[in-house]
Amino acid sequence: MSGSTPNLDHEHVAVLVIGAGISGIGCAHYLRTNHPQRRFVVLEARGHIGGTWDLFHYPGIRSDSDLHTFGFEFKPWLGEHTFASGAEIIRYLAEAVAEGDLGKRILTGHRVVALDWSSAQARWRATVTRADRHTIELTADWVFAGTGYYRYDSGYLPELPGINAYRGRLVHPQSWPENLDCSGKQIVVVGSGATAVTLVPALASNAAHVTMLQRSPSYILSLPRRDEVALWLQRRFGLKRGYGLARRKNMLIQSGIYELCRRHPRLARRLIRRLTTRQLPAGYPVDEHFHPAYEPWDQRLCFAPSGDIFRAIREGKASVVTDRIETFTTTGVRLASGKQLDADVVVTATGLQLQALGGIELRLDGVPVDIAERVSFRGMMLDGVPNLAYLIGYTNASWTLKVGLVCSHLCRLLAYMDQGGYDTCVAELPYPHMPTRPLLDLSSGYVTRGLRSMPRQGPRAPWIQPMSLRADKRMLRDAPVTDRNLHFRRAREAPPQTDLHGTRPLALTNTSV
Repeated sequence: MSGSTPNLDHEHVAVLVIGAGISGIGCAHYLRTNHPQRRFVVLEARGHIGGTWDLFHYPGIRSDSDLHTFGFEFKPWLGEHTFASGAEIIRYLAEAVAEGDLGKRILTGHRVVALDWSSAQARWRATVTRADRHTIELTADWVFAGTGYYRYDSGYLPELPGINAYRGRLVHPQSWPENLDCSGKQIVVVGSGATAVTLVPALASNAAHVTMLQRSPSYILSLPRRDEVALWLQRRFGLKRGYGLARRKNMLIQSGIYELCRRHPRLARRLIRRLTTRQLPAGYPVDEHFHPAYEPWDQRLCFAPSGDIFRAIREGKASVVTDRIETFTTTGVRLASGKQLDADVVVTATGLQLQALGGIELRLDGVPVDIAERVSFRGMMLDGVPNLAYLIGYTNASWTLKVGLVCSHLCRLLAYMDQGGYDTCVAELPYPHMPTRPLLDLSSGYVTRGLRSMPRQGPRAPWIQPMSLRADKRMLRDAPVTDRNLHFRRAREAPPQTDLHGTRPLALTNTSV
């Protein structure tokens, strides 16, 4: 594509990249680097790049993993802090776009609403609505969905008894108003996940008081705000090599924490409790407010830069209440224990809603596809769906670590198809009624609520959605792109006698989620 604003009406591209967040920008870089001859475009529904980081604007918004693994492999982070603010991440992504000369490939205000695969033409037809409400169409040989896995238009809000009686300000973090001033206010944050753990210390800096109201505790692990070892490595070995060494170090730390929690949960529970107790006032009821009933990493572990939430509690600026909401009142919340929490502002940090492929309507030769009946192949394709790759990052490590592996594998796959003259690539289940299980192995509320709308995964590789960097490296980096379950063909050849379009029953094991 040439020019800064290409005309997409009836345009054909080799690869259509959906989403200009971390995944889409990463994919654009790898395509431009490995396949400079390929025409591709990145379509972003929002008015700016950044994806999640352009959407969320609540106080304290930051990464929940370290910068060296949250950054791209091809672009070192230059900041000194371990965690990045939302604004820093946006600037970093803008730099990646500028340095890679990707701006002319990205069109904002273009929402892909439907994709229809044509077997006869071996290409996708995309229906796109622009910000001016004009609808256009384009075709693509391949589609890469960098759409994440949750809804952007609305967060999750549970049924809150008596909420209409409340006369204060009610805010959801996913739609934080720009003009909201919390200075000197009494604030109740409903929730105990990563968003709440981020919000509480940020709001406590100028609010009268912040109360985190939770039904049950979460695990919170404090990590240093500055990574002194990483900074030393960069001084000692130079920016690029030092960044790479720090990145590998932090990968090992991330995987080590996760493996410890999964293999030795009792030990991990004791260690986390001990570290938490040290950061709270003497005599604080740790078991009531910071000792979950579930094992570490059954749900996501929350991270607190330099223990900021614990510091806010020590200083009396924040408190934690573990109870259930009986009803809202005109001035706040009455709890099941009978306690009343008055609040000028209530923040409902109650979670996200999962959504597969950004809610895009998917069809094969005009026949709708139920994504929930499809099975993940190598954690990046769906069975029976040709020439479509997606990216879902890790829940137990930095999302960005997956970007390099998936996008590099996609580039290898495209090169293999070029060499063989293939135009179609589709993964097919090895046998009917293959046992399947949920795509994500977490018991977090936002996951269990939304898994029924997500694809499934099988019992073993390659039909899995790994949450292990080691497993992904074996499957995506070290293994060949060919596989007995992956079928290639040319347009002049008759399609195989397999069902690419209709639905078929799957053995849905573990259907309790």
